Amino acid sequence: MEAPRGVEVSATKGTLKISSRKDLQLESTEGEILLDTNSIRLENLPLGIYSLSTDEAFRKQVVYEVCVCPSGKIYLSPAESVSTCQAMSSICLWS
Repeated sequence: MEAPRGVEVSATKGTLKISSRKDLQLESTEGEILLDTNSIRLENLPLGIYSLSTDEAFRKQVVYEVCVCPSGKIYLSPAESVSTCQAMSSICLWS
């Protein structure tokens, strides 16, 4: 869709669903992208292991932090008292 002054898509009742077989890109060249909602769900994010954690300990983890690689890829890392996100995470290196 293109328009000289803007495009608005809304679903006042029901669900608005956007799907893509490949990449879905939202881009704003001069402004911002605003997601105004009570919650945002990011499902199926890869889990980044930042240390020699065992798989069992990793599965018992309850709280995670959302991390972003320099490439923009998003992944989860176990939340601790300090950030466990690392740019050298295997998730970032293989993206």
